[in-house]
Amino acid sequence: MALFNFGKKKREQEECAAVVESAPAAAAPAQEEPVQEEKKGLFSRLWQGLSKTRTNVSGRVDELIEATETIDEDFYEDLVDILIMSDMGVRTSDKVIEELKRRIEEQRITDARKARDILKQILKDMMNKPRKPLQWPMVMLVVGVNGVGKTTTIGKLALRFKDARHSVVLAAADTFRAAAADQLEIWANRAQVPIVRHAEGADPAAVVFDGVKKAQGAEADLLIVDTAGRLHNKKNLMEELRKISRVITREYEGADVRTLLVIDATTGQNGLQQAKEFSEVTDVSGIVLTKLDGTAKGGIAVAIMEELGLPVLYIGVGEGIEDLQAFDANAFVDAIF
Repeated sequence: MALFNFGKKKREQEECAAVVESAPAAAAPAQEEPVQEEKKGLFSRLWQGLSKTRTNVSGRVDELIEATETIDEDFYEDLVDILIMSDMGVRTSDKVIEELKRRIEEQRITDARKARDILKQILKDMMNKPRKPLQWPMVMLVVGVNGVGKTTTIGKLALRFKDARHSVVLAAADTFRAAAADQLEIWANRAQVPIVRHAEGADPAAVVFDGVKKAQGAEADLLIVDTAGRLHNKKNLMEELRKISRVITREYEGADVRTLLVIDATTGQNGLQQAKEFSEVTDVSGIVLTKLDGTAKGGIAVAIMEELGLPVLYIGVGEGIEDLQAFDANAFVDAIF
């Protein structure tokens, strides 16, 4: 397979740019400008956060297009290499290219510059996965291996929903990792939401039981549960999650339970493998993809959604609270291209 073998073409030519929430609708002219400014601000942070991926993907695609006189097999081979190198994976990249070929042939396109627009639309189509509307009360079980930014994500979600005028309770059910509850309590204080925690090493299901009672007593909209990230022992993890689920089902009748899997985008294909393994032990509702600002390989988002059929619900494109954004496929692709 060729790997960016379009230098020769260029020389020959020389020789002869994500539940779960929708943007609020403008009810009156006086409200339109702030809403537009907010959208612009969010896209600006997304644009900045995806700068490394944009350089790695869009920059190379543009170079390839500039060096291409006619769309041929060499063009497709070079393009699939670019997608694979963005961590989109071989299977997903091949699927994208096959669909690109089909649309180009159907529309009888010969200009490589037009292929860029078709590529963008294919990616948008692939990433626009259906998502369940938010229902209250809700329980979010947040899972993921240690180090992916799980606790920080929970804190940012708590602030996000609190700012949207939803009442939130946190449950520190990761009782095995040292200081996990302490870290979550810092975020609870920052968001000014109650937290339920037990001593280190306590039964996670007991923490969840008390968390459910706290949420019910406060008539909270949302209970967010932090869980242990011990994927290396899937049997124990599965049993732990089953116990937690049984407690919620028994004690919180009517609650909408969803499992959010947090993945570190900088781990690339390893993140995809984590998603596959967690999907084997629990019913994952959607993905939170963190640290996208720290990688040039944001194509992992496409691979996860296409290969596992799971929606990316939130993405992290920076350290700030506002940098955890609800995933929007159109904005994501536009920020890369």
